[in-house]
Amino acid sequence: MAIRNNWLSLSLALGAGLLLPFSGATDTRAVAQAPAPAAAPAASQLGTVKAISGNTITMATDKGQTVTVTVAIGAKVVQLAVGSTDLKTAAPSQLTDIAIGDRALVTGKAGDTPGTLTAVRVIVMKSADIAQKQAAEQADWRARGVGGIVSAVDPASGTITIASGAKKIVISTTAKTDFRRFAGDSVKYQDAKTGTLAQIQPKDQLQAKGTKSADGLSMQAEEVISGSFENLSGQIASVDQKAGTITLKDLATKRTLTVNVTANSDVRKMPLQMAAAFAARSNGGASAGGGRRGGGGAGGGDASGGDAGGMRRSAGADLSQMISRMPTITLADLNKGDAVMIVASQATPGASTVTAVTVLSGVDPILTANPNGGMDLSMSLGGGGGGAE
Repeated sequence: MAIRNNWLSLSLALGAGLLLPFSGATDTRAVAQAPAPAAAPAASQLGTVKAISGNTITMATDKGQTVTVTVAIGAKVVQLAVGSTDLKTAAPSQLTDIAIGDRALVTGKAGDTPGTLTAVRVIVMKSADIAQKQAAEQADWRARGVGGIVSAVDPASGTITIASGAKKIVISTTAKTDFRRFAGDSVKYQDAKTGTLAQIQPKDQLQAKGTKSADGLSMQAEEVISGSFENLSGQIASVDQKAGTITLKDLATKRTLTVNVTANSDVRKMPLQMAAAFAARSNGGASAGGGRRGGGGAGGGDASGGDAGGMRRSAGADLSQMISRMPTITLADLNKGDAVMIVASQATPGASTVTAVTVLSGVDPILTANPNGGMDLSMSLGGGGGGAE
């Protein structure tokens, strides 16, 4: 998250204007007598390099657009260290040093056609450096992070109590704690927005990082990231390809819901053998069997003993961590009658329309073993502070 925030700070600073050098003497009397010509508006784009050809860079911007950047002769190219927003620390570089996958902030003049830009300055962060930084952040979250479901919030003391498996953990926050909130259609850490303690409510999903007590039952938090998500499961009643929606009756609540499947939704299919194994675990070790289509705990917590609830929580946490390695599919691959498990967000609590964060098909054995609803997938999807892209 620090990487994304630094880029945003830098892009805002650079986007405020672009100073171009000029040569030649200036006649101050002429300037006073005649209006100055209108300066061409400065333009900037922030994104990931997808292709390079000569002095042309193709970028995928953070807003989902494709931009073709022509690097002007004499343009300044610099490389900035990951985590820095101070251009004084940037090292001189050149166009030939830029590689596919690098992050780039380009500033210059918008082209004559949409989606084009002539750059006079290119600021680059190398993809290898970013990957190394993200790996270090993820390792830190695994070592010093906790996750669970919010059971209580005390604004007066700044404490949050979460249920993590069989444990209750009290998280203390201060004015220095960095609060983040998951975006409405994403549990990716890098998509989270700046948040507040006041936004956190009971039943929210929450992850925190900081200094743990010796018994692991309390924490002084440096960073807290939270979100409100629903775990849904059932058989698909209909698929509307044109509208980008599916409808299903949720097994747990018996509500019929319309689920928006967007470009940001992660749609995947679980292999049958894996589904059968998770079904057995979630059902307390009993054999799940093939069965007919049927129609959860937080990641990071410990399951309690051998009870079925604890097994479901443990299986759900493990499953959520494996989703990124499952085959990706599209809405076109889903059909009426398919068994699915969904992580979704709601614009309004209790609404009949939700937005899918994750859709997982191929889960027939799991829902057969758990006829009142599937497992909780949402907590570990964010990757514990910087999770999978």
